[in-house]
Amino acid sequence: MGTSNDSGPAKGKELEIDRYRLRQEPYYAEVDGEIGLFTIAARNRMPVMLKGPTGCGKTRFVQHMAYKLGRPLITVACHEDLTASDLVGRYLLKGDDTVWADGPLTLGVKHGAIVYLDEIVEARKDTTVIIHPLSDDRRLLPIEKKGQVIEAVDEFLLVISYNPGYQSVLKDLKQSTKQRFMAIEFSYPPREIEARVIEHEAGVDKEIAQKLVKLGEKVRNLRNHGLEEGVSTRLLIYAGQLLRQGVPTARACEAAVVRPITDDPDMQRSIQELVKAIF
Repeated sequence: MGTSNDSGPAKGKELEIDRYRLRQEPYYAEVDGEIGLFTIAARNRMPVMLKGPTGCGKTRFVQHMAYKLGRPLITVACHEDLTASDLVGRYLLKGDDTVWADGPLTLGVKHGAIVYLDEIVEARKDTTVIIHPLSDDRRLLPIEKKGQVIEAVDEFLLVISYNPGYQSVLKDLKQSTKQRFMAIEFSYPPREIEARVIEHEAGVDKEIAQKLVKLGEKVRNLRNHGLEEGVSTRLLIYAGQLLRQGVPTARACEAAVVRPITDDPDMQRSIQELVKAIF
């Protein structure tokens, strides 16, 4: 294989990558110095792993950092059918011709984007192996079908995320993958910050935001009593948005909090009692 550091000067490619630039700054409230840590990692071309529960702000954080650093952001939602070709690219028929179409990873490597592989453990093991030479000091992407190895431009940054709460023998990151990344641990934000986020994102007043945070804390405490996953900040924002639109409290919390997180009737009743007590 030949090695290339082709940055893809074609005008069409530049326009293609421009689609991934964020035009507005996504709102994000810093919790514990993660913005500075990520900035240093990006400056030093250090791949980043974000760990934390569903809906705690990992994706919003990456969006915020992409905007702040002025880099395009290419997000890939990983799943068990994701192949190496889905990431790298493939040959396609175009009329009578066969043309090569870059995948999201190749685009990012050539044009200096942040490539965010969301919930990396959902991808097949033979697919995740392809990121290994990109996530060490080589920063290379092999494209087997073209007989090429592309060297990542300086601005390229690989970011992965996963939820350690769901890890199992079958779905966990190999140590050989984990130990290639600098890790930032996420959790649900502290009370004051979470209330500020809900107030801003849902457009509700401070009192409602604080009550939703209190509900979130109480529900998360039920994890020790049979609840699989605590309620995410995202769901609390949904509840706030429903309340702002005039949906009655019990109905809003049922639709945005109770029903999404559990199918167990007893657990649903317990959460509904919490809603009544708080509101």
